[in-house]
Amino acid sequence: MRRAMIHGAAFLCLLLPLPAGAQTATNLVALQGLAAVSALPRTPEGRAALAANLQVTGDIQFGTQAQPHLLRLDAQRQLALRDCFITDGNATELADGLGSRLGEIYQAKARYTDYKTFSNVTQTVADLLGYTNNITKSDSNSGKYFFANGTTDGKAPVSEAAASILVARGGVPDVFGKAYDRPAGSRGADAFGNSRPFQTLPRLFAYRGDDYFGARSHSLDWLHGPSQNLTDSPSYPSGHTTYGYTEALILALLVPERYQQMIARAAEYGNNRIVVGAHYAMDVLGGRTVALHAVAHLLANDPAYVGQIRRNPAVIDEMSRSTNDAVAITDYRAALEAARSDLALVLKDACGDALATCAATDTGRFRDAAANEALYNATQTYGLPVVHAETANTVEDVGKLAPEAGYLLTAAFPSLSLAEANAILTETQGPGGGFLNDGSAFGVYSRLNLYAASGKAAALAAARRSQRQTTR
Repeated sequence: MRRAMIHGAAFLCLLLPLPAGAQTATNLVALQGLAAVSALPRTPEGRAALAANLQVTGDIQFGTQAQPHLLRLDAQRQLALRDCFITDGNATELADGLGSRLGEIYQAKARYTDYKTFSNVTQTVADLLGYTNNITKSDSNSGKYFFANGTTDGKAPVSEAAASILVARGGVPDVFGKAYDRPAGSRGADAFGNSRPFQTLPRLFAYRGDDYFGARSHSLDWLHGPSQNLTDSPSYPSGHTTYGYTEALILALLVPERYQQMIARAAEYGNNRIVVGAHYAMDVLGGRTVALHAVAHLLANDPAYVGQIRRNPAVIDEMSRSTNDAVAITDYRAALEAARSDLALVLKDACGDALATCAATDTGRFRDAAANEALYNATQTYGLPVVHAETANTVEDVGKLAPEAGYLLTAAFPSLSLAEANAILTETQGPGGGFLNDGSAFGVYSRLNLYAASGKAAALAAARRSQRQTTR
């Protein structure tokens, strides 16, 4: 396939999380926001949240806490096993959220034939996914060793600016390891810190099933290896969840008719990391917050997030991209519009009907709006207790705290103004006071409820279309 350059977009794929290098400006912003976890041991409220984090995680993982899954528990566990493989080159594992018809079309064109070889729907979609995923996962990955032992890779010290973050917070590394009696380097613990649930839970539900490629596998294969060895891979935040929300959100923006369903798929994907035993509830909430924060800044064309040069160091895909490709997105909204236009043509041509009609065709697990909403609501806070009383009973003005957040809606529903979008995000925000919701601009992203917000935005956009048609 001929290589296409659209608005200076870059393509890359990272199959597995990589150690963070020197902290970028965006990394430092994410670390500052995520660092609220490091101060939890200092207060009774924080210690209660840590205890609840382990309890809730264990109850979900073992199946003793009833969750509103979209599948039976045994089937959900099987999906969680398949979701262990990150299809970040083309988002195809997440594309079932597009519905049975559009999802089938997308997944037929965007495939992984093995761990490193994949195809994409269009080059513009590939470029957008690759660049976005690199930005968000860089922010997420920067936290792994930082919060485990204050390093970039387990050994190399962080920058002075990064080190000052913990000092200012009065925070400590290895919060989970210390709280759950598995401090770094102890028997059965992560060598670096922040041991994962499969290392700290008193019991673990392990099971057999098929992996993403249909090969016989076991949940432990994706925890202890050989499929993926997380034994010495710090837990916080969840890179899988960052990927899940990043690319599900991109698909939501590309196909706005499926926005809510894609957000439900993101919530399911993150929750599946708890189901399989790889992550705590706090890890998932951290990964989600990083993704929403970074994508909003990309949509705002924030200079700190656009214009980066991103390389693909190891993967060569079926589209004949070389490993030396290095380009930058300088206008993220233009790249998004190009990808949306190209994808719409592909989907409409294959479906043979209007895109909205094809999007409404869904016989899969996302066909029930009430079930989707229940799933999302269950993962909004995981019922973890209040840590920050000052935000618990307040409505935070999103437009004042994080005005760029509104682009998460206007990029999909352009008839809305940024002020209207931020008003919707303010109106629909979830419960406050969570461990990340400390009153900061980053913290407000932890309580955004994009499922409810996108529903209101879509309804308002539809009403305006109807009004325009009536007055013609």
